[in-house]
Amino acid sequence: MVIAPECRPDPDVLLARVQSEERTKNRGKLKILLGYIAGVGKTYEMLRAAHLRRSEGIDVQVGYVETHGRPETEALLEGLTLIPRKTVDYRGVTLTEFDLDTTLCLRPSLVLVDELAHTNIPGSRHPKRYQDVEELLDAGIDVYTTLNVQHIESLNDVVAQITGVQVRETVPDRVIDEASEIEVVDLTPSELLQRLRDGKVYVPDMAARAIEQFFNEGNLFALRELTLRRAAERIDEQMLAYMQTRSIPGPWAAGEHILVSVGSGPLSERLVRTARRQADRMGAQWTAIYIETPAHYRLSKEAKEQLTRSLQLAGKLGATTVTVFGLNIATTVIDYARRHNITRIIIGKTLRPRWQEYVFGSVVDQLIHDSGNIDIYVISSSEDIPQKIGDLDFLLPVTLPRDYLACTGLVAAVTIIGWLIKSFISPTNLAMLYLLAVVVVAFRRGLRPAIYTAIIGVLAFDFFFIPPYFTFRVSDTEYLITFAGMIIVGALISLLVTRAREHAFAAQAREIETGTLYALSQDLAVAADADSIVSAVTRHIQEIFHWESVVLLPDEERLTVHPSGSGPVLDADDIAVATWAFQHKSIAGYDTDTLHGSRLRYIPLQSSAGVMGVIGVKPTDPEGVITHEQERILTAFANQMALALERVNLARTSPL
Repeated sequence: MVIAPECRPDPDVLLARVQSEERTKNRGKLKILLGYIAGVGKTYEMLRAAHLRRSEGIDVQVGYVETHGRPETEALLEGLTLIPRKTVDYRGVTLTEFDLDTTLCLRPSLVLVDELAHTNIPGSRHPKRYQDVEELLDAGIDVYTTLNVQHIESLNDVVAQITGVQVRETVPDRVIDEASEIEVVDLTPSELLQRLRDGKVYVPDMAARAIEQFFNEGNLFALRELTLRRAAERIDEQMLAYMQTRSIPGPWAAGEHILVSVGSGPLSERLVRTARRQADRMGAQWTAIYIETPAHYRLSKEAKEQLTRSLQLAGKLGATTVTVFGLNIATTVIDYARRHNITRIIIGKTLRPRWQEYVFGSVVDQLIHDSGNIDIYVISSSEDIPQKIGDLDFLLPVTLPRDYLACTGLVAAVTIIGWLIKSFISPTNLAMLYLLAVVVVAFRRGLRPAIYTAIIGVLAFDFFFIPPYFTFRVSDTEYLITFAGMIIVGALISLLVTRAREHAFAAQAREIETGTLYALSQDLAVAADADSIVSAVTRHIQEIFHWESVVLLPDEERLTVHPSGSGPVLDADDIAVATWAFQHKSIAGYDTDTLHGSRLRYIPLQSSAGVMGVIGVKPTDPEGVITHEQERILTAFANQMALALERVNLARTSPL
C-alpha cells in the first residue's frame, strides 16, 4: 500500500514531538485552574478535583492552599493530608510559606499549590512560586495550581491598559504552554459582583473598595474575554499538534517567523510581550534580536541593566535571543531577517521632535523603506527612554571643564601662531589652522568640545584677522559665509572623527573579547589534566573581569571544590547552591531567578557527556547585575571548559 505524500506526517513535526515526549516522560503533570479574577472559585474547584483524585486511590497532599477565610473552601480541606508550612522570620514578622523541601521528601503523587504567581519570602530558594512548582514537576510530582489571567507575563501590559493597574507578580507564558491541562473556572461578572457584596470574596469594607477600584464591570468583562481567548489559543495549539502529527489536512499557517528588535529602553519589554502574543495567535516561531552598535559601549549602567532584563524576559517567554554586531540598526536587522527567513518584524518607535528625525534619521523609516516583502509592525511610545544613536545626548556627551580649558588653550596657541605668520599667508588659509584644531579636539576630546572649539575659533579669527581688527564687526559680508562654513565644516569633521573613534573603540572591545576566547581555547587545547584546565579558566576570568572564581567537580556523590586556583572560600550554603545548579543543569545564584541572594553565580559545565561540574564566579559589585555581554563570555568559557574536561576524562578512561 502506497501512502500519498500529502497524507504522510511531517517528519520534522514527528521528531519534535518524540523529543518533547522524551523530555517529559518522567516529568510530573501540571494542571492550571485559570480564572479572570479573584473570587471566581479556582481554589474551590481545585479542592473538589483533589477529592475526586483521592477517591481514585491517588496520594493527594495539600502543599499550600489559601482559603481567605471562606467556610465552603475550608470545609473541602477536611479529609486531605496537609503538608506543614515552613515558618520564616522576616524583618521581625513570622510568616508561613510553602515548604518545597518537605514536599520533595514526602513525594506525593499529586500536590496542591495555590496561587502560582505568588512571590516567595526573600531568602527562599526561588523568588517565585512557579519555580517551586517547576522543581516539583522535574521530580515527577503532579501539581494542581491556580492562576488569574492578569498574572500571565505576555498579557501584563494589556491588563495594565485595561485596568490602570500594573501587576508585578507574573508567570512566564512557557509555564502555561507546558501545562498538561488548563481548566477555565468561570463566573459571570454579575454573579461575581454579587458575591463581593455578600462578603464571600473579601470582607465588606475591602469589597466596597475592590468594586470601586478594580472590580468594575468594564474591567471584569475585558479580563474575562482575555481569559477565554488565552484558553482558546491553548486549545488551538493542541489541536494543531494533533493534526500535524497525524497529517490531517487543514488550513493552518506554516513558515511564519517573527523578529522583534529590542534595545535599552523600557519600551522593549512591551515589544517582547507583543511579539509573544502575535506568535501565539499565528503559531509562529519568534526571535528577539539586539543590534550591538558602537554606541553599546557608551550605554549607562541602568540602560545595560534594562537591556539585560528585556532579553531575559524574551527568553522566559520562549523566544530565541540573539545579539548581532552592526554599525546600522536597520540594515543589520533587515540582513538578519533575510538570512533567517523572517516574515514579520516588530520594532518600537519613541515619538521625538520631527527636526531630530530630519537631522539624525529614523531607524523605523529606513527599516520600512528597505523591508521589501517583510511585514513591519511599529509600536509607538511617548515615554522617555535612554538616548540612542542619533540622539543629542549621545552625540554630545557631557565633558569635563578641563576639556573646555584645553580647547581654549589650543585656540589661543593657534591664534598666536597665526598672528606670527599672518604677513606670509592670506586670512583664508589662516582659517585652515582653526579647522585643524577642531579635528585634533574631535579626535582627543569628543564632539561637544570640538563644536565649542569651532565656535571660539571663528570668534578669534574674526577678532584678530578680519578688518576692522580687534572688533567683532565684519566689513566684508563674504566673511560671514566663511564663518558659517568654518562652523559647519568643523561640526561635520568633528562628528565624523567622533563616530570613527566610537567604531574603533567598539572594534577594539570586540577584538579583546574574541582574543580572550581564542587565548582560552589555546590554553585549554594543551591542558593535559583538570588542574591545568581549572587554572587556565580562573586566570582568564580574573584577567577579563577581575572577578574571583571557583570550580567544583563531582567526587562520588557530592561536589567538591577543586584545589587548583585561589578562589573565594565557600561555606555550606554556597555548596548547596552549586549542588542545585549541578543537579538541575541550570544557572543559579547571583542575579538569577534561583537562590539569587547568593554572592556567587554558579554555571553548570555541560557537555555531550552530561554535566562535568560547576564554575562559580564572584562579581565585584554585590548590588549590580551581570550584563548581557558578560553573560555571553561566561557561557562561552563554561562551554569550552566542559569540552576540555570531557576530553581529559575520555583520555583517562580510554584503554591505551
